[in-house]
Order: sequence, then C-alpha cells, then structure tokens
Amino acid sequence: MSSNDATRTAETSGGELYQKHKKVYVREVHGLFATLRNTAMVVLLGLYYGVAWINWDGHQAVLFDLPARKFYLFGLVFWPQDFIYLSALLIIAAIALFMFTSLAGRLWCGYACPQTVWTEIYMLMERWIEGDGRKQRKLDQGKHDAHYYRVKITKHALWLAFSLWTGFTFVGYFTPIRELAHNFITWNLGPWETFWIFFYSFATYGNAGFLREQVCIYMCPYARFQSAMFDRDTLVISYDVKRGEPRSRKPKKNTADGEKTGDCVDCGLCVQVCPTGIDIRNGLQYQCIGCAACVDICDQVMEKIGKPKGLIRYTTENALEGKPTHILRPRLFVYIGILTLVTGLLFWAILSRTPLEIDIIRDRSALYTENQMGLIENVYRLKVINMDQHPHDFEISVEGIEGISLVGKSPLVVRVESGEVVDVPVRVQVDPESIHARSNQIFFNVVARDKPELFRHEPARFLGPVSR
Repeated sequence: MSSNDATRTAETSGGELYQKHKKVYVREVHGLFATLRNTAMVVLLGLYYGVAWINWDGHQAVLFDLPARKFYLFGLVFWPQDFIYLSALLIIAAIALFMFTSLAGRLWCGYACPQTVWTEIYMLMERWIEGDGRKQRKLDQGKHDAHYYRVKITKHALWLAFSLWTGFTFVGYFTPIRELAHNFITWNLGPWETFWIFFYSFATYGNAGFLREQVCIYMCPYARFQSAMFDRDTLVISYDVKRGEPRSRKPKKNTADGEKTGDCVDCGLCVQVCPTGIDIRNGLQYQCIGCAACVDICDQVMEKIGKPKGLIRYTTENALEGKPTHILRPRLFVYIGILTLVTGLLFWAILSRTPLEIDIIRDRSALYTENQMGLIENVYRLKVINMDQHPHDFEISVEGIEGISLVGKSPLVVRVESGEVVDVPVRVQVDPESIHARSNQIFFNVVARDKPELFRHEPARFLGPVSR
C-alpha cells in the first residue's frame, strides 16, 4: 500500500492510523492444558519466590553479589572471569528455544514465558475479585458507582501488593534477602535497592495487569521470527477446516435434508478463552501464544454435542492435509545433538574448573639480561587470582629448564584473599650452558599450601642466547 493509500484509509476510518486497543475479557477454561499451565505457573512462581530464601553452605543459595563480584549458585561460586559460562548458558537457552519451537511451536510462550506466567496469576486474582470474563465486562460497562470503585480498588491493591513482593524478591537475588527484609521493615533501604524494587514492581504491574497480550503481539520479537523455525511437521494448534466447515449453529436434527454441515457449531468459545483475542479458525497467526485454551474449550463442546474431540488440536500442516507426518525429523535431531554437546561441555567445564587463575606477562623492555654471576635472567609479572571462597597462601615455583630457579626468596609465597588479584613480580635465572634455543618453554607452578588441589601449571617463554 502506498503512503497516499494509507493516508486515505486513515481518513476514511476517522483519522486513526492504528486500531484502538480493546480489552480482552478472557473466559475461564478447565481441561488438560489449563491444568498444565496452572502447574507450570505454580512451579515457576514457587521457584522464583522461594529459592531466594534458601541458604546453602552459610550463604544464600542463589545470590548475585555485584559489589563483591561474587555469584553464588548453590555450591558453586562464580566470578567475573567466569563470564564464559554465562555465554554458554545463553547459547543453550537459545538452542533449546529453537528445538522446542521446531517440535511444538510456541511452548515457551504458552507455558513458561514470564509474561505469560505473571499474566496468569494476575488474571486469577482478577477473577477472584471481579468474577469471570462475562462479569468483568458487565462491571466495566455498567454504572460506575460505589460498588464499582470498591471492587476496582480492591483488585489494584492486591495487584500492587503482589507487584511489590515481586520487586522485593527480584532485588533479593542481588542483595541478601534476609538483610533486605530487615532494611525494608526498618525503612533503611539504599537508593539503588529502593529504585529497583519500585521499578520492577511497576514493570510487573504494568505488563501483567494492563499490557498483557499487547506485550506478546507488539513488543515481543519472538512473535515476529517464530515462523522461520516452523515447518510442515511442526506441531501447532490448528483448527481442522475440513471437519469443521461449513459451520452451523442449528441443531443437527433441525438441518434440512441433504444440508451438509461441519462439526463446528460456531459457538465462539474458542475466541472467548483466547488470551490474545484471536480466532484460531482463521488459521495460524503470529498472535497465537500456544496456550491451548481453545483446545480445552472446544473438546468440551464436542463432548457435549456427541462429536469426537480434536476439532482444534495440536497437529501438523501435513497431517491436516492428509500427508505423512514426521515429528522426529533430522532437523530436530540436529538441535538435540548440539544441545547435548554444548550442555555436556558446560557441565564438564564447571565440574573440572579450578578456582585459581594465573596470568603471566613477560617484561618486553628487554629480551634478557645477564647478571654479575653470568646467569641469564628474564622478568615476569604473575597475576594470581583467587576465586575460592577462602584466602590462601600460594607457593610459586618454576621448572622446564635444567637448573632454572627464581631469584630471591625461595620458595616464593604470596597470600591472596578471596576474590583478590595480586601482581607478583618475579625474576627467573638460568645457567647459559642449559639454554639450547633462543626461546624455551618453561612452566610456573602455583599451589595453595593448605589446599593442594588448588593448583595451576601455566606455560611461559624464556628467552636467552644459545650456548656454544
């Protein structure tokens, strides 16, 4: 459409370029998929609000202590140097999303997305106070009297309380939550803690209470590129056109002889239970979040009229056309293989990880020097990073060339506190008779005296003249 056409269209529709938002009054539905959604909501929200209060080995089980640059994950402690693990975790999450989307569409959106989960609990609170979708519509379109404002104030007060609890819990993953609770009760919160509690509370209140389906339709980028991961064998929620059309609201006994009607009775319940307000009978749409509420309600209608369930169901495009379907296909196995490999490598890296890092920097101002005793010296700076939870005395030694040794006190011992980075200048000397190449590989050994398994064996280069 050209810009002139768009302008004319806007003018004929009252000058509005965008359709005015209409609130979606969602009808309550029960069934298998509704139970799965509610179970996912309880489990995920239970983990979010509960894990923050669990202690593990003397500290909060999950805590991202930014000032101390420590990230606790149950028995593990990560530091900024471990950022590579976060990158691997994000890669795993992306591959898992691609895999599940290729398998069964928007499973993430329908059951586990934070927007969906929090919207579900806010809608549940709304039903407790205002009633189901029909009563909510009647309340909004009715007289705005004392009863109306009493109900609305009660609902928003409950929403705000839950939002504050959500924001408080969010900050509790960055500030020890018991300390945060004490400061909250005594009105002794810091400025950043206060800001993030109210910011996250406001975001939850707005997204789950008001924006709801608009986040999924207009703001979420996943809705726009999901189709790139679909194929004709992807399980998606679909309406069986061949079986359902033509629609008829007439009871089958009242239809004229020879009049062909489909199983769809055009009750419109599939639209009423949809959280984004779409009609699944119009085909697959990017607004569909895959919650399967329409499947539950349609199965109930089919059961009442004595028809087989599954007029709306999880199926594939090939199956609807009567073609062979291959749910387990090469594309899916590729995703599973990559996901298994990356996940296995991540677990191996974490389990075999040593909480000690050594960076060796060789002095580049001189290739080498010869001291008064005729020995060849190289100068290095060792950065010793203690990523353990406790301080340690580390013993430093060198090997790799016959007769190699450190200049000065031997063995060299340095104390490094937990999370501390200590620069250790060292001079290494070698008898020139033991040097057989201009560049020689040597190794620095760093080991904790009280914890021998805390050990690093790092290579370096020693430069010197070739002996004749």
